[in-house]
Amino acid sequence: MGTPPHAVIFDVGNVLFPWEPRRVYERLFDDEQALDAFLSQIATKEWHFQHDAGRPFAETSAELSALYPEHADKIALWGPRFGEQLGPPIAGMAELVEELDSAGVALYGITNFSGDFWRDWAPAHDALFGRFRDIVISGDEKVTKPDPAIYELALARFGLAGPDAVFVDDMPVNVEAAIRFGIHGVVFTGAQDFRAELVRLGVLAG
Repeated sequence: MGTPPHAVIFDVGNVLFPWEPRRVYERLFDDEQALDAFLSQIATKEWHFQHDAGRPFAETSAELSALYPEHADKIALWGPRFGEQLGPPIAGMAELVEELDSAGVALYGITNFSGDFWRDWAPAHDALFGRFRDIVISGDEKVTKPDPAIYELALARFGLAGPDAVFVDDMPVNVEAAIRFGIHGVVFTGAQDFRAELVRLGVLAG
C-alpha cells in the first residue's frame, strides 16, 4: 500500500446529521395519511433537490403553492424551518471528527445543500464545522453530487489529488462518482464502521 490518505471529505446530511423532513411536518398534521401524502406527493425530496442545485426557495415555494394552494401555509415553512429537518449529530460522528482533527487529518466537506439554508443552519454547529478547512456547498456552486464537476471543483479548491482523500457519503451513486477521481470512497453505514475503514486505510491509528 502506498502513502495513506491525509484528508477526509464528508457529506453532511445522513452522514454527520440525520435529515428527515418529517421531523418538522409530523407536528403540523393530525392525520398520518395526509402527512405521508404531503411528503410523498407535494413537498417531496425530489422537489427539494432544486434548492440543492441553487434555485431560490422563494421561486420553488411560489410554484408549488400555485399547484397546491390548500397547502401553501405548510409549503411556506419548508425554507424558514429547514434547520429543524436536521437532527442532532449522528451517534459517534462528532467524536470522530474531533479525533481526526486532533490527529492532524485535514477535514473538508462536499454537501448537496441550499446555500441560503446552509447559512441559516450551520452557524449553530460551529463547534463541529469550525474544524473543517473548507466545505463545498452545492447550492452556491449550482452543481450537485454526483455530477463530476463538483468533485473536480472540490479537489482543485482543497488542493488535493484524488488518492490524498477519503470521501464518505450515504448515497452509493455519490461515492461511485468520487471513486472515478481516484478518491477512496466509502458508503456510510455508521461511525464505528467508518472509523474501522479509516484505520484500514491508515488515516487513523488502530
